[in-house]
Amino acid sequence: MASPRLSIVIPAYNESARIERTLERVLACVAAQGWDAEVLVVDDGSADRTAEIVQAWMERAPRLRLVRNEGNRGKGYSVRNGLLQAAGEVVMFTDADLSAPMEEAERLLAAIRNGADVAIGSRWMDRTRQTIHQPLYRRFFGRCFNWVTRMAMGLPFKDTQCGFKAFRREAAQVIFRLQRIERWGFDPEILFIARKLGYDIREVPVTWGHDERSRMSYLRDGMKMLQEMAAIRANSLAGRYDRDIAALKDTSAMVTAPVQSAKASPSAQAPPHG
Repeated sequence: MASPRLSIVIPAYNESARIERTLERVLACVAAQGWDAEVLVVDDGSADRTAEIVQAWMERAPRLRLVRNEGNRGKGYSVRNGLLQAAGEVVMFTDADLSAPMEEAERLLAAIRNGADVAIGSRWMDRTRQTIHQPLYRRFFGRCFNWVTRMAMGLPFKDTQCGFKAFRREAAQVIFRLQRIERWGFDPEILFIARKLGYDIREVPVTWGHDERSRMSYLRDGMKMLQEMAAIRANSLAGRYDRDIAALKDTSAMVTAPVQSAKASPSAQAPPHG
């Protein structure tokens, strides 16, 4: 099968309650938009029927793939594992709750077509595009975290955490090979790395609606993300990213690993990238 133009990666952990609806909406959008696209669901060690449901859908969707992590590794690892196995010329990831409707991907793709290496969805560039607002406490903690991120890491973006980002494949292959953070704090890290590499990053306002089923705890996970930001700063000050970048100067041998078959045994899957 020829390589697709677009790869859509969906990280999933215990998503049996909504993954079927997610796949229905994503695949319907791909068909309606006429995108030449593959869809990769990355199962992060789910204990429910997430993988089983995806496998059933694969019977009727030839370009739907299931990638399975070795246990629960975190959202950052899942996104990395999926994007490094994606075959598209443009690769993107979206949250399983589709808080940003799949149709909004066209806004990211337009930015890539217009020369961007990285296009990131933003909930805060145009607040009129928010269809369902977060509770006040989530807005407060989210904006505080974003402010701390911008100050601590020098990131100029209004929204670093929106789970709706696209990359030229060549850029993704470099950025995600340098990623060290495997859980919630990976978004600021990949943007930090992309800026360090001089990639053209464009922030794009997208329609977005809060999903009350979000599993993120701003207290527990927010503290963890602050620790991960400190780790990113420490890695940078210690020159770890510079050394990793130097090791990747020759990118000519970078190829996409074959996507693991859903029926393959765990030992047959691609080795961990962490």
